[in-house]
Amino acid sequence: MVVLDLPVHGDSRGWFKENWQREKMTALGLPDFGPVQNNISFNDAVGTTRGIHAEPWDKWVSVATGRIFGAWVDLREGPSFGTVFTTEIDPSRAIFVPRGVGNSYQTLEPDTAYTYLVNDHWSPNAEYSFLNLADETVAVPWPIPLSEVEISAKDLAHPTLQDVTPIPPRKILVVGAGGQLGLALRAEYDGLAHVEFATRADLDLTDPDAATSRRWRDYGTIVNAAAYTAVDLAETPEGRRDAWAANVTGVASLARIAAENGITLVHVSSDYVFDGTLDRPYLEDDAVCPLGVYGQTKAAGDAAVATTPRHYVVRTSWVIGEGKNFVRTMAGLAERGVDPKVVDDQVGRLTFTDDIARGIRHLLETGAPYGTYNLTGGGEPTSWADVARQVFAATGHDPARVSGVSTAEYFASATGPVAPRPRNSVLDIGKIEKTGFMARSAHESLTDYLAG
Repeated sequence: MVVLDLPVHGDSRGWFKENWQREKMTALGLPDFGPVQNNISFNDAVGTTRGIHAEPWDKWVSVATGRIFGAWVDLREGPSFGTVFTTEIDPSRAIFVPRGVGNSYQTLEPDTAYTYLVNDHWSPNAEYSFLNLADETVAVPWPIPLSEVEISAKDLAHPTLQDVTPIPPRKILVVGAGGQLGLALRAEYDGLAHVEFATRADLDLTDPDAATSRRWRDYGTIVNAAAYTAVDLAETPEGRRDAWAANVTGVASLARIAAENGITLVHVSSDYVFDGTLDRPYLEDDAVCPLGVYGQTKAAGDAAVATTPRHYVVRTSWVIGEGKNFVRTMAGLAERGVDPKVVDDQVGRLTFTDDIARGIRHLLETGAPYGTYNLTGGGEPTSWADVARQVFAATGHDPARVSGVSTAEYFASATGPVAPRPRNSVLDIGKIEKTGFMARSAHESLTDYLAG
């Protein structure tokens, strides 16, 4: 909770104050909570007492005329459940009340106008909690005894603290929960009741009704782990259509839902948004220049996400997770005695899905500044041929069995479409490391992955 003293400017005509001034108040550290409704409760008599009500939205509470004794009780899940805060509020003071904190007050002057901005519309489907004004556990020190004041019958009937249903945190929704990153996110958030996972069968983002398919105000974060990643197939007419549908149309739908409901959107992007011609690692603010359809759709999806006020674009490369992937393929070839030819003129770093999941959670839980972050494995960049040799060595086979070839040579005999690949896929990860996240060495992660 945050209490702010408000300058009140008066003269012979009366007084004036800026009751809510977004730019100034967010600069002072108040959350930019996006109010959508303004309510006023007028109270005739001294001692009128209301509460204790905890709703699933934030409030900005102030007084237009008169004075109140305010009492707030934390009814959110967590270690601070039941904590009480009290203060007096007059026209020169206001308070920000977070979602799930029970709100109550007692008027200290007649004709008191109690006002509050909220960042959600009232809904009968929302989850509310209530606490009895006279609860002995929290023991609010009411200045006027409750036996002497006006209280509604409904407020008198509220439960005591031991019977209160705590307000859960806003939910996290992982979209694309059946993919390799989705599986890693399931493992990262295992056991947390407020995290939900959705496959395309659960949530079709191309459905026009997606924006009303859930009570989105109950969600604080959407993690988009869904994507069309068949880079070569994307060069075909059918693949191009599917890639744009998943990577742009679906992402734009998520961005719109997030923006309209104050949700943080996490979106996973790719090194394919660059053409790979730089002679240094790519930074987050380097201009995108995709070579093929897949890269074009990822760049367009990134642009859509960037329109959302609260967003993280997590740009990664050479992703390895559960299921069929380059590392498993090389390990299988080594075991079967096959000596592969592997591309040696594309350079980057492997990134394992559990590290991406860990990085996403880090950004969310540390409240890192919104924006784009590169997130890959650490250590020295390698070519695909180097990675193959590491796989051979780690599985007890001779790495010299791997022969390096150019990209052109590798695809010379391809019978279908081949997407252009960036030669330099190395992403600079200094920005996310400054937030306190340390990337694991790609080589160490590879060794652990094969050992598991």
